[in-house]
Amino acid sequence: MLNRRKFLQFSALAAPLLTAKRSLASSFDTGNKPLVVSTWDSGMAVNAEAWKILSNKGSALDAVEAGAVHIENEINCCVGLGGYPDRDGIVTLDSCIMDHQSNCGAVAGIERIKHPVSVARKVMEKTPHVILVGAGAQQFAVENGFPLESKELSDSGKKAYEEWLKKSEYKPVINIENLPAKEGNGPFAPHFFDDGTPNHDTMGLVAMDMNGNLSGAVTTSGMAFKVHGRVGDSPIIGAGLFVDNEVGAATSSGLGEEVIRICGTHLVVEFMRQGYSPEQACKKACERIVKRDPAKAKTLQVGFLAINKKGQYGCYAIQKGFVISVKSDKENQLHQSKYLI
Repeated sequence: MLNRRKFLQFSALAAPLLTAKRSLASSFDTGNKPLVVSTWDSGMAVNAEAWKILSNKGSALDAVEAGAVHIENEINCCVGLGGYPDRDGIVTLDSCIMDHQSNCGAVAGIERIKHPVSVARKVMEKTPHVILVGAGAQQFAVENGFPLESKELSDSGKKAYEEWLKKSEYKPVINIENLPAKEGNGPFAPHFFDDGTPNHDTMGLVAMDMNGNLSGAVTTSGMAFKVHGRVGDSPIIGAGLFVDNEVGAATSSGLGEEVIRICGTHLVVEFMRQGYSPEQACKKACERIVKRDPAKAKTLQVGFLAINKKGQYGCYAIQKGFVISVKSDKENQLHQSKYLI
């Protein structure tokens, strides 16, 4: 199985061979369903898994779960148990899922569970609650048949943690997306930290099925070397993910604290309700973050993506570098987001 770094490197090398074109993202009226859109270039493989369900007239809910499970299976720095640990050397995972009827479930700070997105769906379907956290989330997962995995860090996670311990400084390079891609293949080439690790974080995806119903899911291991117990926007409904089947759906990636402060994805959907296109709605949410603290905004990255009931999709980011992956029966593309700064 390809790990995330190999997948990104393969994608860059194979790009000239792909028939799907790549272009700057706007709000495209595909007039088409089904449709799945996800964050980052690793979303191409995630979309492919979701598409297996969507193309067979399956539900958007099943599709987004399958896509998230796929990347949770990969060993990479930012999603799943292969992710980087917190400053105590523990990998904690966050995830949420939401369907077209506003049913939703989430887990936060869960340890030793391989597929938090599937646990989140169980929370949605089997409890009267929306979110379970920490030990309680783990207990619920085990009671519902999810095995406890090893406490051991992945090789990449262990190496990164040992390096971090030399100084124990919490200085995440949030705006790394602005650095030139080391592969040198233009704006769609994968971006890496200095140690060669892919810098992309959260995997969020939203989908529309053949019936026109919307769903979304998010999964992440959160910020590397965070304070133990830290939770970002990813598992929070209305922050990292929001679905309104009358209007549209949105997800986000980047500094979660800033997304939480503006209830970012809920805000995007409400802008679409007012008649803004997905791209315009994402842009206005980014502007809200920048307006709150313009100086701080220059040092951080947040990107939003959204789809609406017309089959339009779009994205926008604060900084250069945000990329989305799109799959329908008419296209299989990467789009580079427009940006404010």
